[in-house]
Amino acid sequence: QAPLVESGGGSVQAGGSLRLSCAASGYTYCSSKLNDKQWYRQAPGADREFVSGIESDGMTNYADSVKGRFTISFDNAENTLYLLMNSLKPEDTAMYYCKTRCLVRGGITYLDDYWGQGTQVTVSS
Repeated sequence: QAPLVESGGGSVQAGGSLRLSCAASGYTYCSSKLNDKQWYRQAPGADREFVSGIESDGMTNYADSVKGRFTISFDNAENTLYLLMNSLKPEDTAMYYCKTRCLVRGGITYLDDYWGQGTQVTVSS
């Protein structure tokens, strides 16, 4: 099983909302400066594109296409990354992936590009 597991995707009408989750299964996210985490998405026939990121100091950034509608957050207690998506548009339809580059398990730090398996978001007009 992939160490990152997304959930929360689904089908909604335009204007609706969804909250995606990305849990580290069997691992914990690093608490160091390498603790940056991101959400990406990939629509059919398109390249995977950056959606939003959150750094270890809590700084966030967003793609222009989602700015003001999406909110990224991280809950340390739940060890889970979130993406709250409001005012969804049909062009937001894509597979959404979370990514991080640092995970810890059993006191060992693992550095790599870790991706989840993706969760599908479909927005109808």
